[in-house]
Amino acid sequence: MREGRLLAGVEAGGTKFVCAVGTGPDDLRAEARIPTTTPGETLQAVTDFLLDADRRHGPIAALGVACFGPVDPDPASPGYGRIAATPKAGWSGTDVLGLLRGRLDVPAAFDTDVNGAALGEQTWGAAMGLHTFAYLTVGTGIGGGGMAGGRLLHGLVHPEMGHLPVRRDPVRDPFPGCCPFHGDCLEGLASGPAIEARWGRPARELADRPEVWDLEAGYLGDAVATIALVLSPQLVVLGGGVMDQPGLVDAVRVRVAARLAGYVRHPRLAGDLSGFVVRPALGPRAGVLGALALAATAA
Repeated sequence: MREGRLLAGVEAGGTKFVCAVGTGPDDLRAEARIPTTTPGETLQAVTDFLLDADRRHGPIAALGVACFGPVDPDPASPGYGRIAATPKAGWSGTDVLGLLRGRLDVPAAFDTDVNGAALGEQTWGAAMGLHTFAYLTVGTGIGGGGMAGGRLLHGLVHPEMGHLPVRRDPVRDPFPGCCPFHGDCLEGLASGPAIEARWGRPARELADRPEVWDLEAGYLGDAVATIALVLSPQLVVLGGGVMDQPGLVDAVRVRVAARLAGYVRHPRLAGDLSGFVVRPALGPRAGVLGALALAATAA
């Protein structure tokens, strides 16, 4: 892409769509947050924002969309850019990329929201200079993505790290999980809705309950250790609103170290794992900035 050309990024989430136009984190010309309602209403508001930014700030060269899923991320597939079967009411089958690209008429790239956030962290954040790492977001759902050998993770479809099976002790945790597909997978046990369903209050109101966060750190630490053993990442980035709980990332590190039990040896895994399990350097903007980085791949 020629330096200085404007990019448009859309982080399409189940709660809100975050949109930005600019060239990078230090040059954002326009931003918007649009509630996720119906596909027609939401995508109309997004395209209105993008067309207005195009008029106000100059021509947009390319569009990147980092979308909640499951999605079809294969450019060779007839379903590329569509949301597959999703619990989000009314959104299954929505051609997110097609509807946005049809109005803006520019080159476009599409991927999962977590792969987008991973690309943002690799371009401008905590994973700069790395070629193999994982990004796990813990919020309304749990999703995972990242890179292997410098390429965003894709395969048959895309990673579904949020649905990893984790060990649940039914005596300690009788909550059966809330995932409509798997019950007590990682998302079913450790997402924001799982915390609220188990304890009867949202996570933000449970900050002073150590038993909540000890259980949460256990599930997340087990998942990160599994990812570490399967992918051998140089780094694991933990994003999402649930991770804002003070002390949670430290507790996850302790659990990861216990699960790995010294078997995998590397300087990054020495000490308290603060160089291996980290928070996003881009904070809550990782997703929309990752969408801008996706746009750069299409320009």
